[in-house]
Amino acid sequence: MGFRPPLNFEGFPKSVCTSVNDQVCHGIPSPDIVLQEGDIINVDVSTILDGYYSDSSRMFIIGTTTPEKQKLVEVTKECMELGLKQVKPWGFLGDVGQAVNDHARTHGYQVVQNIGGHGVGLAFHEDPFVSYVARKGTGMIMAPGLCFTIEPMVNMGTCENWVDGQNGWTVRTRDGLPSAQWEIQVLVTETGYEVIAW
Repeated sequence: MGFRPPLNFEGFPKSVCTSVNDQVCHGIPSPDIVLQEGDIINVDVSTILDGYYSDSSRMFIIGTTTPEKQKLVEVTKECMELGLKQVKPWGFLGDVGQAVNDHARTHGYQVVQNIGGHGVGLAFHEDPFVSYVARKGTGMIMAPGLCFTIEPMVNMGTCENWVDGQNGWTVRTRDGLPSAQWEIQVLVTETGYEVIAW
C-alpha cells in the first residue's frame, strides 16, 4: 500500500486538520483563513503505511499570544503527559482519563466529553473510546498490545461544543472561548508503554 495521508477519509477534504482558537477539532485548512498574531492552532496529522495507521497532533502559537491562551496550551500538554504516565500493562483506561480531567479542572478548564481518544492500528478509529472524564479504576484494561491515542481537548470555558453546519466537520466551543489539544499514539507493552507517534 505504501505511505499516504488519509485525504478524503470519510469525506474529509484535506490531508490534515488545522483547528484555530475556538475550533476544538476537525478544522479544515483554507486559503481564506489567515493566521493572526496571537492565534493558537492545532495541527492534526495522520499517516497510513503498509495498512497501519498513525495519529498525532500538536499545538502552535502564532507569534506572541495572551497569557490566558499560553497557559491553556501549556496545561493541555501537561494533561496529555500526565495521562501518559498512567499507561501501564493491566491498568485501566479510566486511570488516564481521571489524570487528565483532574489536572484540567485544577486550572479551571473543562475537557471535552463527547469526543476523545480512540484505538488505532489496522483502522483509523478502533475501539476503545478513550474518555477524559472516566474515573480511575474503570474502563478497559490496558493489555499489552493495545494501541490508542491520548488526545485531550481542553476548553478555556464550557465543555459544550457544536459542529459547524457549513462544512459538517469543524467542532467549535459553544461559548466561543479557545480550545487546545495535544495528541500522541501509545502502545502498551509488557513493561510499560512506547510512544508510536508524537
